Amino acid sequence: MKKSLWKKIAGMGLVLMLSATALAGCGGGKTEGGAEGSATGASAGAGTLAKIKERDKFVVGVKYDLNLFGLKDPTTGNVEGFDIDIAKAIAKKVLGDENKIELKEVTSKTRIPMLKNGEIDAIIATMTITEERKKEVDFSDVYFMAGQSLLVKKDSPINSVKDLQKGMKVLTAKGSTSAKNIRESAPEAEVLEFENYAEAFTALKAGQGDALTTDNALLYGMAKQDPNFRVTEETFTEEPYGIAINKGDAEFVKVVNDLLKEMKENGEYDKIYEKWIGEKPKN
Repeated sequence: MKKSLWKKIAGMGLVLMLSATALAGCGGGKTEGGAEGSATGASAGAGTLAKIKERDKFVVGVKYDLNLFGLKDPTTGNVEGFDIDIAKAIAKKVLGDENKIELKEVTSKTRIPMLKNGEIDAIIATMTITEERKKEVDFSDVYFMAGQSLLVKKDSPINSVKDLQKGMKVLTAKGSTSAKNIRESAPEAEVLEFENYAEAFTALKAGQGDALTTDNALLYGMAKQDPNFRVTEETFTEEPYGIAINKGDAEFVKVVNDLLKEMKENGEYDKIYEKWIGEKPKN
């Protein structure tokens, strides 16, 4: 019995020694990105940037159905827009070639999960920076300042939400924040809600209302489809768009922010803005 017990104790000691050796070999627990210590924000950032460079491709989540920002041409299969050009600029900055990019379609529902599970490196998809979303992802600086506005006929006297008087009809989508905001901003106007913005735009063209309201990023796309309409310059809410990056990814956030600053200083940003929006940014 004593001999058997001694063998058991010796075996346990060997296991403990091997475990200690393994831990020492890990150098305090290197992360996937090669940084020392636990998976802190810094190591997460280094890992993401390293992954892009190792893959030699920037994988980004974009919209496929939003005119001017990210729209897939059913004939060619190409996706084009403001967001796409920003993504290409990042690829060029990081990899030296704007074509080293892979676009993956995201929706408002799928984009954050796809970022978190590693399917994409970043989200560039008209994503408004909010305090709630900051709990799940990090954001770059604002790359496009959107806001709720109005779409009206070119010869309409309406130039501001203040011009919406009693008896006027404003069209929007059912259950949208746009409907809530317009009721607060123009309480005397009648608000008509449709199933979606496509139906609301059809109704506006048919003369069923005086204006259509939603985020001006969407309205710009509608105005481009039909030159008989224009977007009023005033916005009465703020919708700052940011590039979403994995939480704690400080290094990649800095890379993106440095690029955005550089683009605004050298005029490249203004060119992209004017190309898609049709005018130079106001600030």
